Amino acid sequence: MDAPVLEMMNVTKTFPGVKALDNVQFRLDHGQIHAIMGENGAGKSTFIKIITGVHAADSGQMLLNGQVVHFKNPNDAQKASIAAIYQHSTSYPHLSVAENIFIGHEQVSKFTGMIDWKAMYRRAEKLLAELDSHLNPRRPVGSLTVAERQIVEVAKAISTDSQIVIMDEPTASLSSRECEKLYQISEKLRDKGTSIIFISHRFEDMYRLADKVTVFRDGKYIGTWEVAAISEPDLIKAMVGREIERVYPQKSNQIGQELLRVEGLSKLGFFKKVNFSLRKGEILGFSGLVGSGRTDLMQCLAGVARADQGQVFLEGRKVSPKSCRQALKEGIGLLPEDRQGQGLILEWEIYKNVTLSELKKYQNKTVLNEKKERATAKKLGQRVSLKAPTVMDKVSSLSGGNQQKVVFCKLLNSELKVLILDEPTKGVDVGAKSQIYEIINDLAAQGYGVIFVSSDMPELLGVSDRIMAMHEGVITGEFLASEVTQEKLLLAIMNLG
Repeated sequence: MDAPVLEMMNVTKTFPGVKALDNVQFRLDHGQIHAIMGENGAGKSTFIKIITGVHAADSGQMLLNGQVVHFKNPNDAQKASIAAIYQHSTSYPHLSVAENIFIGHEQVSKFTGMIDWKAMYRRAEKLLAELDSHLNPRRPVGSLTVAERQIVEVAKAISTDSQIVIMDEPTASLSSRECEKLYQISEKLRDKGTSIIFISHRFEDMYRLADKVTVFRDGKYIGTWEVAAISEPDLIKAMVGREIERVYPQKSNQIGQELLRVEGLSKLGFFKKVNFSLRKGEILGFSGLVGSGRTDLMQCLAGVARADQGQVFLEGRKVSPKSCRQALKEGIGLLPEDRQGQGLILEWEIYKNVTLSELKKYQNKTVLNEKKERATAKKLGQRVSLKAPTVMDKVSSLSGGNQQKVVFCKLLNSELKVLILDEPTKGVDVGAKSQIYEIINDLAAQGYGVIFVSSDMPELLGVSDRIMAMHEGVITGEFLASEVTQEKLLLAIMNLG
């Protein structure tokens, strides 16, 4: 029997105060797509960093094609033909596609010792063609969409003829159509003999793509299964250590009178003549592919950007917030899609993030009352079941789900009437998702009007009362969540209904 391309045996890694990995094992065979799943904090990231040479294990062995290896740094892993594609792009936006693909191993002329730009562009073009992409190799990466940047990352990985490619949450920011494209690329790599480690929180990724799945929980190896042989409930139980009987909560919200009304709202190049209303206690879902204009619409409502035409009424009163601060004063708050880049200051403490948008509440003349700030953060943290040792901990130390809860606390610290939640469960594990759904349901039950933007159709149907579909900046459908099917919703967002 051939040796596996990669084998990890009894790998342990401890950081101050926490055992990140505890005697973990893993086997990756040649030409296999092997998924790794687990909640935030399960040890997946540490495991990958050991494989790629970022961290060294305290004990255990790593075998590559049957031979024990010790990587001192990422260059060692790259020389061993191991490449990683991360959820957050590591590309350089000011450099071209070709420069990003070959950075660190540029095409150099044998005669001049200088970079052979023509050869590099030709090679980049060939690599992109293998991925069924027609991107211009000379185009700056900063001008690309998220999906196009992922293709550049894949091209970078295969440019070194990697025998192992690690994909860390590669679909987190992609639409369903873009995900399917990535699946096809992954299958093409597998068919050529490349072995892929695919890390994801999304069950549809695993069931669509992987041959085997390994589950970690609390830094421990739980088990490995053939994907075809494990059901979703059993997989959830393996990940969280218990059965989650109900992913979506029982509705307890009472829908009341109209709270928000949008009439003829337009922004050139983004959306046009948008009309909808939101009632008190209602969860209004928004669905659409990337580029549909839903995020741009939400940013206009929350004061991040300004619409060109149209009117917005809150409790019958016309509002036109010119900034986020003004929107908050009016009673409209936004939980942004990019929580790390736009919703949080990661190196600040939890309590500072929570109180940031309402500092006047905690000001004594020119000094902030930090005791009062911490008390507020603690109280709001309890309200959303925030898991953190203290509110003095840095946000960067929290899991993705708990970081999202800090953003919820930040919104709840303001006196709001409308909560706009843009992809609130993106990159969050199944256990934390269930808790976030409970929070959303509880907020609606308290009388907030909630706008819930999501690319995940099952969660839109499970959480929302009513759903609006958008396509290329236009509302193409309005449905009761209890009556619409995924197929009907998909037709609407593709404007085929």
